[in-house]
Amino acid sequence: MARRRSAISYYENCELSLLTVRVIQASHIPWADVMSHADCYVCLCLPPCTKRTIKTKTVSDSSDPVWNETFQFTICNNVKNVIHLTLHDEDVITKNDLLYTLAFDVDKICIGETIRRAFCLNPNGPETLEVEFTLQEFQGHREKILTNGVIVSREMNCLDVCVDKQRIPEYLLGRTLVLSVEDSCENERRLELSSGTGSDHMQTCKFHYLRRWDPHFTSHVEGSDNQNIQVIPVKLLRTGQEEKVLLSSVPVYANCCCFSCFLPLRWIKARPLEVKLKTKDCTEKLNLRMGFDLCDEEKLYLTKRKRVVANALKKVLKLDRDLEDHEVPVIAVTTTGGGVRAMTSLYGTLSGLKKLNLLDCVTYITGASGSTWTMSKLYEDPDWSQKDLSEPIQDACRHVTKSKTCAFTFDRLGFYRDELKTRAKMGYKTSFTDLWGLVIESMFCDGVNETKLSDQRKALTQGQNPLPLCLAMNVKPSTFSTLDYKEWCEFSPYEVGLLKYGAFIRSEDFGSEFFMGRKTNGLPESRICYLQGLWSNIFSINLMDAWFAAASSEQFWHRFTRDTVHELEEDEEAILRKRRESSGLNTRLVQPAGDFSRIVRGILTSRPLDGEHHNFMRGLQMHKEYSTHDGFTTFDDTELDNSPNNLTPSAEELCLVDSAYYINASFPPLLREERKLDVLLSFDYGLSEKFTSVERTKEYCSVHNLCFPNIEVCKEERANPKECYRFPSCGNPKCPTILHFPLVNDTFRQFKHPGVERLTDQEKEDGMVDVESKSTYGLLKLTYSEEDFHRLVCLTEYNVENNEQVILQTLRDAIKCKQNSKPREGISV
Repeated sequence: MARRRSAISYYENCELSLLTVRVIQASHIPWADVMSHADCYVCLCLPPCTKRTIKTKTVSDSSDPVWNETFQFTICNNVKNVIHLTLHDEDVITKNDLLYTLAFDVDKICIGETIRRAFCLNPNGPETLEVEFTLQEFQGHREKILTNGVIVSREMNCLDVCVDKQRIPEYLLGRTLVLSVEDSCENERRLELSSGTGSDHMQTCKFHYLRRWDPHFTSHVEGSDNQNIQVIPVKLLRTGQEEKVLLSSVPVYANCCCFSCFLPLRWIKARPLEVKLKTKDCTEKLNLRMGFDLCDEEKLYLTKRKRVVANALKKVLKLDRDLEDHEVPVIAVTTTGGGVRAMTSLYGTLSGLKKLNLLDCVTYITGASGSTWTMSKLYEDPDWSQKDLSEPIQDACRHVTKSKTCAFTFDRLGFYRDELKTRAKMGYKTSFTDLWGLVIESMFCDGVNETKLSDQRKALTQGQNPLPLCLAMNVKPSTFSTLDYKEWCEFSPYEVGLLKYGAFIRSEDFGSEFFMGRKTNGLPESRICYLQGLWSNIFSINLMDAWFAAASSEQFWHRFTRDTVHELEEDEEAILRKRRESSGLNTRLVQPAGDFSRIVRGILTSRPLDGEHHNFMRGLQMHKEYSTHDGFTTFDDTELDNSPNNLTPSAEELCLVDSAYYINASFPPLLREERKLDVLLSFDYGLSEKFTSVERTKEYCSVHNLCFPNIEVCKEERANPKECYRFPSCGNPKCPTILHFPLVNDTFRQFKHPGVERLTDQEKEDGMVDVESKSTYGLLKLTYSEEDFHRLVCLTEYNVENNEQVILQTLRDAIKCKQNSKPREGISV
């Protein structure tokens, strides 16, 4: 059974255990080379315990290698510990071959138990790997972890390293001191040794590492020999006390003062370099919020917005009394991408809602790709929804109709170069996505736009506008297509978060470096243009994504892009599993693809123009029951969800792309049950396949047991779609009613306004808006004529206004549904 989601994070006091792994032998390993048997060795990888990969000795030229080597790991019992055992063939000339990978869940072993397993390495052959596991209680050792039931933050320490510039030996000035702490977040630091006086005479750096790990501090001056490398176990340092370490005297050359003309250079011993070390507990509060509830700022906003919505509904529906809080439905507007077409269409949609006095009834607006450009611009004005939209529409027209060559002049290209250099010096990871964001800014803004995502909070202080939510997807930069690996990432003015992990950071912290939920290197907040480039990053597509977009199928290519995975569940293991909780993962055997398949996979799945960002989940670990937690399973949708060692917390970076690669819609943020959606106004700005966004969302919701109405459209209406479709909730109070507005030109051909016919030739010409072909409003078309811009705005505005009665009736029904779910005094609607 799935575990209930936790609204907030909580502490768990958990025991530590000692895992002993004995790699015994392998049998019947096939010949790897023409002339000899394989030269086998085994690697052990257990990321929750160490970042290092531990290796056995190599047994040469044997099909039945015997190792009998033992390794030990200190594990946290409340963390999901899956050990990877990989069998390799060592090659002298070429790189070593990976033969098999086994993933074994340590949760299958009970405390005090020893099990011996002969893992099958080939379901159709005799190959096996024999391993023995022993799990013992680590007496007297416990750990306090913070978790939301899916991810875990463990206790962390910090090592401060300090060098006094005034005490650096002269012969070392200008050289580089290399410092490293294995298993740490930073791994390695380099200090350029230089002289200094006054207050600025200390050179410092930090290392963050898990308290229960046992890393070593290593230091040496670059260019010195191995005898001058200093290695110190960090556990020997006393917490909170400064320790001095002398870097061994470095031999240097010197001339003999008397016989320099006749004698060669000789060695002398120089004064050692003094390095100060200090370890301390990291007791600071996490900079990452763990939990599946809404943040406090959004809850406060909803309280204020509910009153605005209640007053607006009373006026527009002509109610005879004020609505109670529990009677106010949550109404959202969701949009699709589509470049300039989506940007232009959203202006028309919002203008239509404004003219019907419905904009104040909306609580959320979600956007993806091009529709986020409109949202970003509007939210620069804290009171935009309370004003007439003709001015921002005219401003958008000016930018859409101007030549885009202004974005590619030599001056602008030089500006882009300088901007990206400055950004890289600040510590950001720069990519083509950043360049694309700067180009968007040049095309649709006047000069440099200093607005940031967190600035949009000003538009929410009194609940005066709908809350904007933008969407992106976290994918793998290579080896996986978007269909196989995708994770929803939500951006709001308050927070940025990955939904399935319940991990959120403040919006101003996005781009900063994190480890174990703490900010280790804070960077200034990015300007909004860099996020616009991320949200509409259409250039990070790989060939697999393109194939899926064209054919809606990837099955043909899966033989090349997926390793062969077998679930190994033998009778002996099944018996053991009955004694364990249902969160135990099956043992998995991965047979890596051959060289040809790897080459093809690299071609099909690489993203040459992706955008990588510092991973704010870096270092966090998966809870032992993560796979059964309903917060996780609501959005689990990747090939690696049963491979915890390969999920996002283990990655160095996030690779965020346009969500249109999978579903060209922005539904997912609204699927969070905490947002309690009642009515969804869905606006699809695609030129073809008018129902794909809602149909794929329905498929997604069906798989994940989320409430979403049935999407039923007959064949005739697919060929000739109407302006609006109502998909009711079927009486389920948790299921929203969907009003879907495809981008069509139906009655707008005959009417310039609802009920007002077109009479003149010019009026009839204005009604001939072509939203079927790509010639006028294609995705890659960045410049429109003024006529085409205004026609598209008028069309999308009209399609809203012409369905006023359908919208109003849906709102009445939503209020009745809210009343019926909690009986109250009747109200006339």
